[in-house]
Amino acid sequence: MPLPPPPPDLPWRLGRVAMIARWKPLHLGQLAVLDALVERADALTIGIGSSNKLDLRNPFTAAETAQMLRLHLPTSVTLVEVPDLGNGPRWTAMVRDLLGELDLFVTANPYVWSLLRDTWPLCHPVHLVPPDRRVPIDGTMVRVELARGQAWRELVSPQVAAWLDEPGRIERFRRDFGAATLAAALG
Repeated sequence: MPLPPPPPDLPWRLGRVAMIARWKPLHLGQLAVLDALVERADALTIGIGSSNKLDLRNPFTAAETAQMLRLHLPTSVTLVEVPDLGNGPRWTAMVRDLLGELDLFVTANPYVWSLLRDTWPLCHPVHLVPPDRRVPIDGTMVRVELARGQAWRELVSPQVAAWLDEPGRIERFRRDFGAATLAAALG
């Protein structure tokens, strides 16, 4: 999907906003988006997507993901778990019920965009982050570097790095998902 244009007349104050992503792990690219959302939203709900999954693309539990998010988000931000249902229409109905009325929903996921385009006004996160604050990182990059044991610390905040460095976390990731992460990266 090509980058959609920003919503027409996007105001500075965004009102009630929500965004769902996997955040596994929370990286500097996502942190720039979260900072912009916290700065611009009157009320912000962050969904932990695939909250019911613990697999190659979701190597941290929903509780662990919430811990990483709480390292950076004010307590006024609401966190909700958003499980995968394997059924787009059912997922859409669940998300509408979870989030209620919104002034804006933020997503970079083309599938989520297609599911929610008739529900709320949508915005790609790149339109909310000033160009000089954008960080071109994705979760796969971080997971690959974690699996390699290489330059992952420069892709996450110092707080998330310290959280990941707590005993057992990186070792568990490498044991459970390291080889598969590297194999998937090789394609």
